[in-house]
Amino acid sequence: MTLTIPSSVTFEQAIELTQQLLEQISQGTSSQEEIETLVTDLVKTLNGARGFFVVYITGDYPLDDSAFQAVLSGLKTSPKIVSELLTKNVSMSTAMAITHTRNNDPELAQQSRDTQKRTVHLIQNLPLLDLSQELDKLRETLEKDEGVYHEFLNRWHYDSEQRQAIYQVIKKLE
Repeated sequence: MTLTIPSSVTFEQAIELTQQLLEQISQGTSSQEEIETLVTDLVKTLNGARGFFVVYITGDYPLDDSAFQAVLSGLKTSPKIVSELLTKNVSMSTAMAITHTRNNDPELAQQSRDTQKRTVHLIQNLPLLDLSQELDKLRETLEKDEGVYHEFLNRWHYDSEQRQAIYQVIKKLE
């Protein structure tokens, strides 16, 4: 089945389409070109990119190297959207691992750590200037308690332990 990404894809559609894409990849029925095109079409919009990442970084979808490279190529086509979302996703998964540990929910804590690892893996494999800049902005905000990501960190009520954990992850990515 050939997938098509609508130009005004909704968040929900993007989730469903990403699940279908990853299923096709796991079955070996998508070429590198198809993967790259579909990921490119998904991450053109914020809704599409959010839906893609919700599925991709929270699920366990082992990709062979060629499929992974095709995903990376697609992600590189929307550096601004992708960079901001990856920066926020690494923050959220890091903070939520702490929250779930505090709530004595080891299963959810592990899921958050797995999401963080997948996000870090993407960040490490995406040589994007925008991504480096977003991570720098987050690091600066954490160091100075003011800046571009101040509202984001406050909106989610991240405390000092969570902020320190996020900072440590960001420092390792430099």
